Amino acid sequence: YKLSVSPEMDIMEYCRKEWRGNTPAAKRMRKGYEAVAQKFASIRRIRGDNYCAFRATLFQALSQATQLPRWLQSEDFTMLPENLLSKYDWIKQWQLRQKPGKRMREIRDEIKEYLILLRQKWKNISEIKGPLEKQEACDKLFKNEEEEYSLYEALKFLMLNTAIELYNADKSGKRVPVFSWLLFARDTSRNPCQLMQNHLNHIGHSGGLEQVEMFLLAYALQYTIQVYRLYKHSTDEFITLYPNDPEEDWPVVTLITEDDRHYNIPVTMCQETML
Repeated sequence: YKLSVSPEMDIMEYCRKEWRGNTPAAKRMRKGYEAVAQKFASIRRIRGDNYCAFRATLFQALSQATQLPRWLQSEDFTMLPENLLSKYDWIKQWQLRQKPGKRMREIRDEIKEYLILLRQKWKNISEIKGPLEKQEACDKLFKNEEEEYSLYEALKFLMLNTAIELYNADKSGKRVPVFSWLLFARDTSRNPCQLMQNHLNHIGHSGGLEQVEMFLLAYALQYTIQVYRLYKHSTDEFITLYPNDPEEDWPVVTLITEDDRHYNIPVTMCQETML
């Protein structure tokens, strides 16, 4: 059994352990970590199983949550599966984790349970005042495999809902963010149904999140995801924001990646940055 989120480790110690050689790639990684170490003292490794983008983003969001986001407070939030299934018959093809071929009613009820769990966990953790207690609650949640994976199913469904909203807005001539065009310009996701069949259904099983899907995750959560992309050090893509024109009132979570596939999280801001 592997920990979902490993304990804190000094960020430069971690870097020296991982990148010892003198290849150009190792040198670039070390420079990237040095830049991150200007702001953050420690790193926590995220378990890599194709859910790591979800895991890193949600762990960071919950760790710093002080209130329930507006979209989680709405009364019809838990009615999403019912509402979407009544309009889009193809959602019956949604693949529940390790439970392919579920009937429509079961899919609806199960996803509803996942959404209720997401709201309940977010509410409970955001109400904890002490930072240490909050951290302990997050660590405990991410050690409970059943609950953890249920939360990722909820995130996937929220991404589908957001994709449907963006697709419909674009079709009715409304302005949509640029990433939405890119999302539906792919041969494998010309519409939300294809996005579900060829991408969302596979996340966590045979693949993780692609770049354009990081934007979709950010929009679904209404969070800005700031990523230090270490292999892009000394280019203007070293720090990438999803979305790149975020709403001012969206909270920010920070992740680190070496290759745009696996994500870890920086923690413990350096003293001088905090002042």
